[in-house]
Amino acid sequence: MYKYDVNSEKADEFINHEEILASLEYGRKNKHNRELIKAAIEKAKEVKGLSHREAFLLLSSEEEDLNEEVYKLANDIKRKFYGNRIVLFAPLYLSNYCVNGCVYCPYHLKNKTIHRRKLTQEEIKNEVIALQDMGHKRLALETGEDPVNNPIEYILESIKTIYSVHHKAGDIRRVNVNIAATTIENYKKLKDVGIGTYILFQETYHRKNYEALHPTGPKHDYAYHTEAMDRAQLGGIDDVGCGVLFGLNNYEYDFVGLLMHAEHLEARFGVGPHTISVPRIRPADDIDPESFENGISDDIFKKIVACIRVSVPYTGMIISTRESVETRARIIDFGISQISGGSKTSVGGYAHEEEESSADTEQFFTSDQRTLDEVVSWLMDTNHIPSFCTACYRAGRTGDRFMSLVKAGQIGNICQPNALMTLKEYLIDYASPETRKKGEALIEREINNIGKEKVKEIVRDNLKKIENGERDFRL
Repeated sequence: MYKYDVNSEKADEFINHEEILASLEYGRKNKHNRELIKAAIEKAKEVKGLSHREAFLLLSSEEEDLNEEVYKLANDIKRKFYGNRIVLFAPLYLSNYCVNGCVYCPYHLKNKTIHRRKLTQEEIKNEVIALQDMGHKRLALETGEDPVNNPIEYILESIKTIYSVHHKAGDIRRVNVNIAATTIENYKKLKDVGIGTYILFQETYHRKNYEALHPTGPKHDYAYHTEAMDRAQLGGIDDVGCGVLFGLNNYEYDFVGLLMHAEHLEARFGVGPHTISVPRIRPADDIDPESFENGISDDIFKKIVACIRVSVPYTGMIISTRESVETRARIIDFGISQISGGSKTSVGGYAHEEEESSADTEQFFTSDQRTLDEVVSWLMDTNHIPSFCTACYRAGRTGDRFMSLVKAGQIGNICQPNALMTLKEYLIDYASPETRKKGEALIEREINNIGKEKVKEIVRDNLKKIENGERDFRL
């Protein structure tokens, strides 16, 4: 009998290979079992989540009418917990120096064609100013793994630099960090400098394939990488973000592994993942996605998003500019709560986007190349509220405090007013005339959806203050 233990500290026990295979067999065997599928859907309607095995049953289902129920339920659950708000962010790449040999990433050590670059603190300031001039308030910091060129001290100094830049009406109010797995002590240091969410993609949960995809470098250590979220929690970071890179491995295996990881974090720490990301592999320098045999169609991608949403209803879900405009439009209503906009995946890509050296440092090619203003306008056209809110992080509503509000269905009472106030800032400071006109009308409509009269009065008063030049109001 294999050892699967959701509470274990060991990666091979809380992400157990045999348990995943058994779950895959269960789902495939019952893909036409309407009674079991209906029972899973009914349980999902209680919005308390599903087990990894129940979730895979829904993903496996070939009963089209029941699949449509899952899509509708995913939309309903997303609206229940996160309303029609979509939080916006941008990645900021600091360095593409890396000592790993990841075969799917152009930053790999053996790539001799990519232009290697590391930003100085002055260059980071210029990048931040460029992002602030777009209207961004929330960043996801990215860098390769290199203890010489990108030591933890460089990351910490860079975060302090980012927070220090106040340009015109601009401020970066939340820095999420996506860096390599590290020690509890280093996670404590990241917490101390005020990071938001610690993000780390597993890439794949299949140990054998993981090790083949990461043949050299510290990332080769599957257990150390997979147990990183536990160390981050022990280091005091209670907002962590998970994800796999769909297309590297069999998507069914990684879907189950991802949900097992979420179950583990919930069981051991009482707090599941703050976010789940669903990137798909994209072309890049030295990388051809066609060389990987596990690509997934848009239809499967849509189903994955919907099944994650009904299975982990409390989590934020992220889709990036890896995906096309059309795919993002198709997927967004089935569970997505955060998207990137106006993104550059190159080192120094915002302040010097026209420079050849900048283009030569891209981690992957973006599909959605619209400006932030165009993305904001599109969101409003599709009846979403673009949000630049960072209030919970700065008010200490993280980890179990944030999750308790989400699970109780109360987070919207805070998030909707904050979304409207941050949108107002964006409209005044950065939006095109057409986007501002559209946004002002949206704000006026959405104020009426605020349930409490007292809160409605506060928001209206703060909106007037924003008109008069004051900034950064939050509940």
